[in-house]
Amino acid sequence: MKIIECPRDAMQGIQAFIPTENKIRYINQLLKVGFDTIDFGSFVSSKAVPQMKDTSAVLEGIQLDGSNSKLLAIVANKRGAEEAVIFNEISYLGFPLSISETFQQRNTKKSIVEALNEIETIRDICDQNDKELVVYLSMGFGNPYGDPYNSEIVVQFCSILETMGVNIISLADTVGAATPNEISSLFSLVKTNFAGLELGVHLHSNPMQAHLKIEAAYDAGCRRFDGAIKGFGGCPFAEDELVGNIPTEAILAFLNQKEALSLNKEEFSKSMSFADAVFPTE
Repeated sequence: MKIIECPRDAMQGIQAFIPTENKIRYINQLLKVGFDTIDFGSFVSSKAVPQMKDTSAVLEGIQLDGSNSKLLAIVANKRGAEEAVIFNEISYLGFPLSISETFQQRNTKKSIVEALNEIETIRDICDQNDKELVVYLSMGFGNPYGDPYNSEIVVQFCSILETMGVNIISLADTVGAATPNEISSLFSLVKTNFAGLELGVHLHSNPMQAHLKIEAAYDAGCRRFDGAIKGFGGCPFAEDELVGNIPTEAILAFLNQKEALSLNKEEFSKSMSFADAVFPTE
């Protein structure tokens, strides 16, 4: 079981700039919990995502000693990848690929074809620098833009990525539109067709549906979950209103009923309290 905590996703859509020192303290607290991975920052245009303009400075203050958690940074192009791989502390680079042409343009100002070319370049950069590439298949469960969508298209994208040498794919419900049945059906289909890949979900949801979506993914065989404490965040380029991330505490509450998790409950409780101080309230 892999739990990926995503403070980067929680923070990136917040307009009020969160002080660098607060980000550092929060991520260092998260590193004490025992998550498999912390999605901590991104090397993207500071004009596009001003909240992440201090990722390099945040990284300088992160204390990995004593933690088994690994760091993941989001990149959207070759330049960002080349900047990220300089840091030995980073284990994973994440790339947002959309099956929606509209959203790919909104999110990275590239066509899908251009994004796939970037993935090939970034994969080579990862291979040369002992990093691993994670591709987030955004709009993986449908989209509000009217672009072509069905489960066969998702399978086609996964097949392309597998052929390109991508080993980790996270199916992202970017706008929180997927029903539990849709999550179960699609994840089961992809898992059946790509048994050699590490597959996960990055779900967004309103609080009322979160438990059902987690259960649907788990029962379909998912063992890699992205979450954000208290459900903060969402993609700032998706529609006009953010749909919050699946709350990490909801993921843990469900998974603890299924299997033993090697997370430090006391440190997680501290992280929950810390989140209230880090994230500004409207």
